Amino acid sequence: MALSILDNLVDKADGGQKSSSWYRKAVGTITDRISARRLMAQGKLIGRPSVGRLNLFVYDPKYKQTLPYYDIFPLVLPLEPIKNGFAGINFHYLPPNQRFTLLTQLQRYAIHGAREISAKNRFDVSYNRIKKLPLTKNAIKKYLWAHTRSQYLRIDYNEAALAVYLPIAQFKKGRPY
Repeated sequence: MALSILDNLVDKADGGQKSSSWYRKAVGTITDRISARRLMAQGKLIGRPSVGRLNLFVYDPKYKQTLPYYDIFPLVLPLEPIKNGFAGINFHYLPPNQRFTLLTQLQRYAIHGAREISAKNRFDVSYNRIKKLPLTKNAIKKYLWAHTRSQYLRIDYNEAALAVYLPIAQFKKGRPY
């Protein structure tokens, strides 16, 4: 498991798919113990984002002065490399219920099939595969290596539905919703 704070909830899910309300309520039972700092301290940190999995990290945008708002603790599913960084879907740019809806839509690209809810599974996604999904329109962002301020916290496939409900988005200057 990548996020030890979620271990108990992952165990309760018992490897099966649950409803969005189940995940939202499950995360609600641990919200008093969740913070960006605590997640980073308890999870498995890696030097580069884990392809096919959600990742959390600290980010300082290059053009933050001109952005109407930005997320300094993005929850990103990498899509493809770009010059000096990568492009990915930042789930924090969507309201929590839409995050879960998008995650459900992306399960069709799961390597071991959508029904296998395990740490071994991952998403086989690219920009070309997901660009027509309406929910991705405002959530695809570019991230530059030089502006990453931490290592990456890998979130395994079986933790993803819980992670999209974590109240850890850290927007500056406003919010997208």
